[in-house]
Amino acid sequence: MSIGQYTKHHQLGLSDEKVIEMYTAMQRARKFDDRSLVLQRSGKIAFHVSGIGQEAAQAGAAFALDMEKDYFLPYYRDYAFVLAAGMTMKELMLSVFTKAEDPNSGGRQMPGHFGHRKLRIVTGSSPVTTQVPHAVGIALAAKMKGDPLVSFVTFGEGSSNQGDFHEGCNFAGVHKLPVILMCENNRYAISVPHHKQVAGNIADRALGYGFPGIKVDGNDPLEVYRVVKEARERALRGEGPTLIEADMYRVSPHSTSDNDLLYRTKEEVEENRAKDGLPKFRQYLMDCEIWDEEKDRELLAAIQQEINDATAYADAAPYPAGEDTLKHVYAEA
Repeated sequence: MSIGQYTKHHQLGLSDEKVIEMYTAMQRARKFDDRSLVLQRSGKIAFHVSGIGQEAAQAGAAFALDMEKDYFLPYYRDYAFVLAAGMTMKELMLSVFTKAEDPNSGGRQMPGHFGHRKLRIVTGSSPVTTQVPHAVGIALAAKMKGDPLVSFVTFGEGSSNQGDFHEGCNFAGVHKLPVILMCENNRYAISVPHHKQVAGNIADRALGYGFPGIKVDGNDPLEVYRVVKEARERALRGEGPTLIEADMYRVSPHSTSDNDLLYRTKEEVEENRAKDGLPKFRQYLMDCEIWDEEKDRELLAAIQQEINDATAYADAAPYPAGEDTLKHVYAEA
């Protein structure tokens, strides 16, 4: 590695402390993912959708946004993003245990359907891609009111084939709205591989709607940070939306209900596991001499304790009361 690469984060305006925070968000998400799988397999929780292999892009994007002003519409694998945005491990665990205190939906939604009013994380619904027109609507409101903010929305490459995506892009392009659309292209729409669902690059679709599309290595958090930061600056200048295609690989099965070896090989998975952005970023920090094995052990021990505490709390927390089933469903008279 060259000396220039050692200081890549400095060239991007990121301090040593910030990139360590970025790495921490990635590790917290990975360890949450690992624990959730164990909880599901042991019968403690009903379902889990993994984000393993996608943390680098999520963390890189989160650190490029304004956590005090911008609005976020993440999709169901974005654990690293929501943790970086301010959600706590306890809140995520309350969600997977479907407990009443869950800030996402009060235990009503499936895990991964994030929502947090205080953090401006807009609640997601189960039909994929519905978050795209919502993000465009928020961007329209911001433009009409003159608010200096952007909306940021993520989705998978399968979602880029849905009508909501294209309608949202068209409206955003026509009105030059301050919205950033990031496709986390993990190569599979459940069991359908990329080459059977997409012709060409997803980023190229932006040209038809009159705004830039950028393809980026989703395993490199610093590159994702750079393109998201540039997209945000462009949006705030009134130049409209940006479509970002972050190329990555879904290392885990689609969900705990999926046997991925029915449609891909173990060799393919292992080949792509070697490209995992998390250990590569850890090595980058070590090469920069701002991280070492001892610090890594201390971090992982602290995260383990955080997860243990959050798991115990969520497991013991009460479920929603029966009389609250319709709470927030209908307007009060």
